[in-house]
Amino acid sequence: MLKKIKVSALKPGMHLHELCGPWLAHPFWRNHFTLTDPADIQRIHDSKIEEVWIDISKGDDVAPAPAEAARPEAMSTTEILMAAEIGHAPASRQVPMAEEVSRAAAICAQANKAVVSMFREVRMGKAVNTESVGRLVDEISNSVMRNPGALISLARLKMADNYTYMHSVAVCALMISLARHLDLDEAEVREAGMAGLMHDLGKALIPLDVLNKPGKLTDTEFDVIKRHPAEGHRLLLESGTASAVMLDVCLHHHEKVDGTGYPDRLADAQISLFAKMGAVCDVYDAITSNRPYKRGWDPAESIRKMTEWSKGYFDQRVFQAFIKSIGIYPIGSLVRLSSGRLAVVVELSEKSLLAPRVRVFFSTKSQTRIMPETIDLASPGVSEKIVGHEDPGKWGFTDLDAMWSGQAV
Repeated sequence: MLKKIKVSALKPGMHLHELCGPWLAHPFWRNHFTLTDPADIQRIHDSKIEEVWIDISKGDDVAPAPAEAARPEAMSTTEILMAAEIGHAPASRQVPMAEEVSRAAAICAQANKAVVSMFREVRMGKAVNTESVGRLVDEISNSVMRNPGALISLARLKMADNYTYMHSVAVCALMISLARHLDLDEAEVREAGMAGLMHDLGKALIPLDVLNKPGKLTDTEFDVIKRHPAEGHRLLLESGTASAVMLDVCLHHHEKVDGTGYPDRLADAQISLFAKMGAVCDVYDAITSNRPYKRGWDPAESIRKMTEWSKGYFDQRVFQAFIKSIGIYPIGSLVRLSSGRLAVVVELSEKSLLAPRVRVFFSTKSQTRIMPETIDLASPGVSEKIVGHEDPGKWGFTDLDAMWSGQAV
């Protein structure tokens, strides 16, 4: 049984199931272990983590206390996710995932080269020409229109040396999909895509030893990183070709609705719709991407984490639309089915966020791989259903991305 408790209530003997809080604040490489060393508890106290989940079936419980101090898993996360499922009306795909994925891969490769070139020119002191990437954004937009899941999911697959560049491509695609789920017109959809592609331009001026540091940043280094929105805004302003939306998203995609973001600590109504969109898309791609010092979270786990943070971090209307665009179980998620078999999500369903197409490949009963089988959980007569998501690291699976994408990863 899981309980969420304050960090102050931690003691040796408790089984730590999960840390609540921003991914970058986590002091450990892993979750799911029993606390035996007081130094580990102190590391949690020293981090920005305020609450944790403990598993009292595997370790000690807290001392008797009022219900508010320690309670079973709250329904708020589930309620937020279910609200996205109710009235689900996803964007219609024009072609199957398998057909679009090869075209999307080519667009990703082209986009990566374009962003690398743009960053290189900035580092050489050359002016930015935002109009030059308009055609690229149109190609990304067309791919997302044909099948939203293909390019968005492929852009999540990054190598350590191209994270910054492909992150820009991923946020561009996520912004385009989100804009359509918010019923923006196509001119605004294009603006959202352009803003997503350029949102991290200021990182071109951040020292590479800080930007690509293979470890946790010091407070001083984090202060350096936090300069990138203002630097990017200045570069775009000087270019004379950036729209107001691009300038706004570049400067304000790290603002939070509770006013604790940066650089201007704007709150709720002070933050534009496009900047709120940028905040959600930026965080999702960041926490699902592998870094030199930390593996990205499983997509479904990332959605659940973001849901926990959403009240203070994100605009609720925007976040609900984002869940509808990416899914409760996004492509690439490892899930457990009611039969006890494990599967990877290969395509979202147009009928339900809870019933995507999956590729079954592992039996938990026999603890062995089985002949892969693709199942549309939304099809009539299918009795299988998803009962939860799984941690790929726990199972040691290293080929999930190749399994859903059909690409050599």
